Amino acid sequence: MTTLQSVPALGTHPAAGSLPGRAETREQLARATYDLLVIGGGILGISTAWHAAQAGLRVALVDAGDFAGATSSASSKLLHGGLRYLQTGAVKLVAENHFERRAVSREVAPHLSNPLTFYLPVYKGGPHGAAKLGAGVFAYSALSAFGDGVGHVISPSRARRDVPELRTDGLKAVAVYGDDQMNDARMALMTVRAAVAAGATVLNHAEVTGLRFTKGRVSGADLRDRTDGTEFGVTARLVLNATGPWVDHLRRMEDPNAAPSIRLSKGAHLVLKRTSPWRAALATPIDKYRITFALPWEDMLLLGTTDEMYEGDPADVSVTEKDTAQILDEAAFSVRDQQLSRDLITYSFAGLRVLPGGPGDTSRAKRETVVTEGAGGMLSIAGGKWTTFRHIGRTIMNKLAALPGQPLSEDMTPIGSLPRKLPLPGIANPRAVEHRLLVDGPAPGPRMAADTARHLATHYGSLAFDIARLANDDRALAERIHPDAPEIWAQVVYARDHEWAETADDVLRRRTTLTIRGLATDEIRGRVEGLLAQRS
Repeated sequence: MTTLQSVPALGTHPAAGSLPGRAETREQLARATYDLLVIGGGILGISTAWHAAQAGLRVALVDAGDFAGATSSASSKLLHGGLRYLQTGAVKLVAENHFERRAVSREVAPHLSNPLTFYLPVYKGGPHGAAKLGAGVFAYSALSAFGDGVGHVISPSRARRDVPELRTDGLKAVAVYGDDQMNDARMALMTVRAAVAAGATVLNHAEVTGLRFTKGRVSGADLRDRTDGTEFGVTARLVLNATGPWVDHLRRMEDPNAAPSIRLSKGAHLVLKRTSPWRAALATPIDKYRITFALPWEDMLLLGTTDEMYEGDPADVSVTEKDTAQILDEAAFSVRDQQLSRDLITYSFAGLRVLPGGPGDTSRAKRETVVTEGAGGMLSIAGGKWTTFRHIGRTIMNKLAALPGQPLSEDMTPIGSLPRKLPLPGIANPRAVEHRLLVDGPAPGPRMAADTARHLATHYGSLAFDIARLANDDRALAERIHPDAPEIWAQVVYARDHEWAETADDVLRRRTTLTIRGLATDEIRGRVEGLLAQRS
């Protein structure tokens, strides 16, 4: 790996078509009057900003941290129909989830998602029998119009060929079904890009310090740029609170007496190095309602998740020793011990599910979207599922269109008139992109490594060619960031100039997966920070 000292000029010049600087964006935000100010850059806020901009509204989106910097990049990385919802009889919900899942994975973002086969093991003494699970996966696939094949049951020996680390002691049968998988941080970031392409103005690392009021109505927000302390404000006809676990915190800025509207459930995950290839995922029933996952993801293994009430500060959520022990113990129902060694853990993360307020076990709570209107007219949205992020954006737009009084914009396009399956930036066949990257390498010079080409194609789609051009123009940018990962230095420059990366964590945790792989060394972090400091 090339050292920082040997390439002092690496990425000095911004890439063509770079984003406007933060000062320019702040000035634009402060100068204009927006139809809609979305506070919160998780996937719900991002999706709403995208749909609102498509509808012709003047939209601003801000977040105190990075886009998808909290719960939206701490998911189980799945686009799924929700097999467990069949247990509660929510057939319509599963069918709707499947529709959205197929739309995203087949037409909206096939370059950012991929099909994943699931094995659901049936053990002696387990909570469900083979006949029940076989019928369940058949019904599940039927609700998806058999788009992923027909749910069925296979033998333990057949399943073991695809998942060598599958525990076979007491294993009676294995039910099979299909869903999809994604990199949640990359999906969110591409949706931000779509919102900006539609006309939205966005700024991350911009914290709301207070709300603005005009005649008792919320009319904007005061903000502080966390990167340099600059204070500024945004004026808007309507403010949408999409701050996820912090939704009630912002509601109390509007009304100090606002009653709680949500409750929080913590979901923790572990990431491990794999000891063998996994050609399918495991979804193992723990009890009547809960399932634990073992998912091959980004050449690693993702285990989880927990589901327990959380009442602390959302900023303090973390994976505890209790969480780690629970995840490993539950995984051990179906995964062999050698794959569950703590020495293989490279990373852990926890997110907070936002659930409707009320009593009851969080594991049985419905993943509903909660929409409330405050005393000052601010709308607050929370909850929902990653899979249905487009549907939630459309739902909020319908809510905005139905608000009493004057519409947000006289020229606002009805959401029903917008394309139902507008693709995200970079849409392309990832296999074709990978092939092009391998074939069209620089001459003379070494061609792009196969794993790097595959990585770029499945994380950027056709935008991978922009990264390849950076690497071709500066061969130092074609080098791997770490010898054990496919990412190259051109991705850091691209993240800086085109993807709003401001900190090393923005790059290493969300624009790439080096932190999750356990490869974000101090040297690499220092070099990334040096590149970010070279922003013009």
